[in-house]
Amino acid sequence: MSDKNLQRAQLSPAKQTLLEQRLRGAFAGLGQGNRIPKRPAQATSPLSFSQQRLWFLNLLQGGSSQYNNSIAQHLTGNLNMAVLEQCIQEIIRRHEPLRASFEATEGQPGQRIAPVLQVSVQCLDLSNIVESTRREEALQSLAREYTGASFDLAAGPLLWVAVMRLAKNEHVLLVVIHHIISDGWSLSIFWKEFVALYDAFSSGQPSPLEELPIQYADYAAWQRSVLADENLGQQLGYWREQLAGAPTILEFPTDHRRPTMQSFRGSRCPLVLGETLTTRLREFAQQEGLTPFMVLLAAYATLLYRYTGQRDFLVGTPIAGRTQPETEPLIGFFVNTLVLRMDLSGDPSFLSLLKRVNAMAAGAYAHQETPFEKIVEALQPERTLSHNPLFQVSFAYENVLTFASSPANLSASPVSIDNGTAKFDLSLELMETDGNLWGSFEYTTDLFEADTVARIAAHFQTLLEGIVAHPEQRLSQLPLLTEQEERLLTTLSAEANLHSLGTQKETAPGSSSFHRLFEVQVQQTPAALAATAGRGQLTYQELNARANQLAHYLRELGVGPEARVGLSMERSLDLIVGIIGILKAGGCYVPLDPGYPRERIAFLVEDAHLSLVLCHERLRERLSGAAQRLVCVDSEWERIAQHSQGNLAGGATEDNLAYVIYTSGSTGKPKGVMVTHRGLSNYLLWSKNAYQADKGRGAPVHSAITFDLTVTSLFTPLLCGRTVVLVPEEGAEAFPLRNVLGDESGLSFVKLTPAHLELVANGLPPENAAGMTARLIVGGEALTGEALAYWRAHAPQTLIVNEYGPTETVVGCCVFEQVAGEILPGPVPIGRPIANMQLYVLDRDLCLAPIGVPGEIYIGGVGVARGYLDRPDLTAERFIPHPFASEPGARLYKTGDLARYRPNGDIEYLGRNDHQIKVRGFRIEPGEIEAALAGHP
Repeated sequence: MSDKNLQRAQLSPAKQTLLEQRLRGAFAGLGQGNRIPKRPAQATSPLSFSQQRLWFLNLLQGGSSQYNNSIAQHLTGNLNMAVLEQCIQEIIRRHEPLRASFEATEGQPGQRIAPVLQVSVQCLDLSNIVESTRREEALQSLAREYTGASFDLAAGPLLWVAVMRLAKNEHVLLVVIHHIISDGWSLSIFWKEFVALYDAFSSGQPSPLEELPIQYADYAAWQRSVLADENLGQQLGYWREQLAGAPTILEFPTDHRRPTMQSFRGSRCPLVLGETLTTRLREFAQQEGLTPFMVLLAAYATLLYRYTGQRDFLVGTPIAGRTQPETEPLIGFFVNTLVLRMDLSGDPSFLSLLKRVNAMAAGAYAHQETPFEKIVEALQPERTLSHNPLFQVSFAYENVLTFASSPANLSASPVSIDNGTAKFDLSLELMETDGNLWGSFEYTTDLFEADTVARIAAHFQTLLEGIVAHPEQRLSQLPLLTEQEERLLTTLSAEANLHSLGTQKETAPGSSSFHRLFEVQVQQTPAALAATAGRGQLTYQELNARANQLAHYLRELGVGPEARVGLSMERSLDLIVGIIGILKAGGCYVPLDPGYPRERIAFLVEDAHLSLVLCHERLRERLSGAAQRLVCVDSEWERIAQHSQGNLAGGATEDNLAYVIYTSGSTGKPKGVMVTHRGLSNYLLWSKNAYQADKGRGAPVHSAITFDLTVTSLFTPLLCGRTVVLVPEEGAEAFPLRNVLGDESGLSFVKLTPAHLELVANGLPPENAAGMTARLIVGGEALTGEALAYWRAHAPQTLIVNEYGPTETVVGCCVFEQVAGEILPGPVPIGRPIANMQLYVLDRDLCLAPIGVPGEIYIGGVGVARGYLDRPDLTAERFIPHPFASEPGARLYKTGDLARYRPNGDIEYLGRNDHQIKVRGFRIEPGEIEAALAGHP
């Protein structure tokens, strides 16, 4: 690298950009060629625009340590305390801001400069703590106490100095200065002057520092004169145009719900990129003719895009604000904030994004003198105490080591002090020293857990490695997950690991259809009670015989594989005979709720091309005209009973349809979901084992068969010799169910919706709840911990399972076992997939979403339905090619449901994507999803 290029590389990002602009003749700063004059003598001086904003914030928040800046240096050697104090006092004398206080006169803030200010240096002795770890803890605790305390802006002083003695020749110097009189550049000036003064004073020499040409208050007065209405209006015109229509909040996925008021409590996660990656990034930047700042900013924007899905958002970045040469040696609050608008539309390559970012930043730096507070005033975004205006994430980069020098006879090294505050939701701060990029993510602890930010930091490093390796890739295709995380999520997507539920992979898919498995069970328990409906009941032998008679009759009517047969009956023994009879004949049943309006029934019959419908005589009139042939199983049973009671040969295969259930989904137009025997058998065999359905007396069926939640209770008991209890339909649905459950005990399992949980609990004696069932399965709606409170209190030994699954993937394909013990408020996870199923949480580009990042649920495996009946376009849209499968023809079902992985691997349901539910935090308030989904089946 040439000397000129080396000098250029050592400039700050802002100065590099300004240099590039000036070489192109593109920069026309407001103050260029206009030196800053000294202000007239007066009792108080005006505040700069930045100081004024901070003064108002201080009034609003009552003082906050978030605006404290600090220097902490570890000094090794023979420290001369008298010389140290002399150096501090000389720096205070030189720089007026260190003697300033702030007060309001007639409602207008001003700064008063004390002619002399004596600041005592606090000396704290920690050398009596022998154990090094405890001494370090004490040091950090004291440092946090100093950096976390608030200043009184009106009284002053606005800096504290402390020296902590660790050993005879080992000390830590801590200087804390309020941000209203300092910035990061000021801290480096303070340390540079301290080193020069200590060198001189320790050898009896006078100060080597030249007197300052102006003071910060001179700059403040000059700034207000330069930024008069006309000039400011021209500057603001650019920002109004640049930021027009930009979103003013970044919906970053957080661990906690955003509080109504920011506390500014924060922490830091260190980030060290290493020499190899740093070198590759530097070489890549040089190859593209850009600064490392531009590359890192574009990479940070890519990270934010991959986490949020937003392609238009704002990022704040600090800029030194010292465009005049006479400001460079001053201590003061010069730093300004630039608002950088990131345009990632069209999923560009990283190289294309770099060009966009460079062009955008060039314009922003050319208008950098516009105070941030004036931009906020001009744009008038919605103001709230819950987040910062315009942007909530920031990026800072510095490539010059500002604290490298040491005082005479001392060795100095920086000490990292976390003062426990954060100015923004998430800030990335980087600097390059000794060939390494390092820094930290600063984050607010109101929103993020430490583990989450550690993952963000790891993702950023993975992203940078992908960028330097393949910058031509589109942003969506750049790697984000670490190798370990990708392996974990891939495994979790396809393998259950659920305490007692297990994977049950020995239940191979397609081993047989339900009715064949039922016939095997009939041979084993012919006299066992198979089904009850009020006072009526059927044994396994009786149920099988009646179903066979109906099946033979249906065969005569032409029912065979793929033939769709309508079924419109109330809950009765004939209903279960009808379902099994249709399946035995080889057909597929299409449930029609007899309570539907005639128009809906007519639509379904026509849409499903049903030439044959099974019903009861009393429903004939409602169905007349809808179907060509009605079979009333009650009035026609004498004819049906003339057929053989023996099992039928042949029939449907595992790839034929078992049922078609209509669901309105998110479109509002009913559509038939085609489910095969293969998918149905896989779920039933899994649920039989996982729910231990062979233990207990059976299960109740309390919902309409048009709701696939009933499949579990209707079919599973019949695979293990237990009883299906058909709950009467008269009255409100939950009350007959509550009566049945109050009379029953020792059930194998009970499956309910969250709404049923509450209705059943109202009036169910606690002693009945305790013995009702060993397993409580909840599905059909989002489940919260609050809904389980009654059951955990009165049935603590009952296994509670949250089961998730759209109709398009056979009842339930993902389950979470709620272990006994404390119930956490908020949403209950939906867990992990069942055997032979896969669940993926993917972003809009079908990439695995990182842990904690919302994405859409995609479901694969043997339970994925064939598609929608006679809806090829919608089928192609929702049943897509499986991007992670090796077998040809494999598909994923696009659910439209939002979810995210929790750190332990469980999946958390967040709501419907197509209903635009906003994800505000990891823990969603009780009832929020239900309220948003009200009225949307």
